[in-house]
Amino acid sequence: MQPMTRAHPRRRGLLLAAGPAVLLLAAPALVRGAGIVAVRVWPAREYTRLTIESDQPLAARHSLFTAPDRLTVDIDGLELDGALRELVGQVRPDDPFILGVRAGQFQPRVVRLVLDLKQPVRPEQFALLPVAPYQHRLIFDLYPVEERDPLLALVREREEAGERAARALQDALGELITRIETGRPTAAPAGPGPASPASPAGPAASAPTPLPPLPPWPASAPVPMTPAPAPPPQPLTAAERQRIDRLVIVALDPGHGGEDPGATGPTGLREKDVVLAIALELRERLNAVPGMRVMLTREGDHFVPLHDRVRKAQRVQADLFVSLHADAFMRREARGASVFALSTRGATSAAARWMAERENASDRVGGVNLGRVRDPQILQAILDMSTTAQIKDSLVLGREVLGRLSKVGSLHKPQVEQAGFAVLKAPEIPSILVETAFISNPAEEKLLRSAEYRTQLVGAIAAGVRRYFAKNPPLARQRQRS
Repeated sequence: MQPMTRAHPRRRGLLLAAGPAVLLLAAPALVRGAGIVAVRVWPAREYTRLTIESDQPLAARHSLFTAPDRLTVDIDGLELDGALRELVGQVRPDDPFILGVRAGQFQPRVVRLVLDLKQPVRPEQFALLPVAPYQHRLIFDLYPVEERDPLLALVREREEAGERAARALQDALGELITRIETGRPTAAPAGPGPASPASPAGPAASAPTPLPPLPPWPASAPVPMTPAPAPPPQPLTAAERQRIDRLVIVALDPGHGGEDPGATGPTGLREKDVVLAIALELRERLNAVPGMRVMLTREGDHFVPLHDRVRKAQRVQADLFVSLHADAFMRREARGASVFALSTRGATSAAARWMAERENASDRVGGVNLGRVRDPQILQAILDMSTTAQIKDSLVLGREVLGRLSKVGSLHKPQVEQAGFAVLKAPEIPSILVETAFISNPAEEKLLRSAEYRTQLVGAIAAGVRRYFAKNPPLARQRQRS
């Protein structure tokens, strides 16, 4: 055995001095691993997103199983903690894809999540680097195996709404006739009075109840309450085909959503919530117009990438596109509504350029799976096909809407501005972006909180849209199902 050599005194001293510092630097990686910052579930009819936010990148693998349908996710370098256990209670009963979640320590330093599913899904997994308020995010998007036909959905949703209204009227008439014939007193009309504690209409009964923690099920055991997969879309009838061709379709785009809250006002009002409330009310207003139907790019609090918003308008072959926002600005005193159209030659003002850059950054915050875009060059080419005629029609639409917004409140600029907003690049579809107010301005944030003021905004935008169609009726065409 070779005799142990003694370190040089000076070298030995340097090692002793550096040793504690080296150990301190290495300790977090050796001992702790990644820490979970938050877990979030964003359910929607189109897809459900599961987000796991951590202070370090996570490595994970997922697998699909059937009979029953479930998705397992193994995450390396983790110990089961309270944040992951909270994921179980975040699944809502109305989630169209996830029945429940189970979490366990599968192996030392490996956590396994089991997502029990309500229907077969097509999962997509990707990771996002830190951006804005977020640290590292691991994303799982669960898509249906069969996509809905958007044109057919527009027609059938309207027919179902009409049938429900007719049934409600018939039930009310039948009840009234029965009461008159039997001599019973008619019920007093329902008023806005407070509900009794035992009433099912009370607040406690209407609040969604989270699923309780699910016990581990054996692999062979059936999963209760699992509905059958959605049937494939049926062919259109001749009557449905004619109704689709005669529809005037408006695409409404509430900005931001889900992981991307948009701008936030001084007292915490979020842009994504305000514009969704405006869009839902505006949909009801425009759907009441005979022959008109509205498609929303999102109907709830979930994120939709910018190119998907454009694609949705294209899939329903919309006659126009209106994107709704309530932005912030560097100066809190900035105020007033604005309307923007697309520009391919630069912005008409520094403020317009700043707003376009801010809105175009939405994908980085909300989280886009770049793997879904198989050929980014082709996608960019499609988005750059906006024609001079499309921009000209957009300016006409913008002036109609801006003129009516001026009667509701102040305007930031008296003319329609232009900038390179990515969400306005739907080829052949007149497209505008409406900044309803500056949510960063305390006075305008207060207005946006007001249901009465939002109704005034809805009335102004609806009047502008109707006036545009009165002057520029859409050309007759046969819409092709996508």
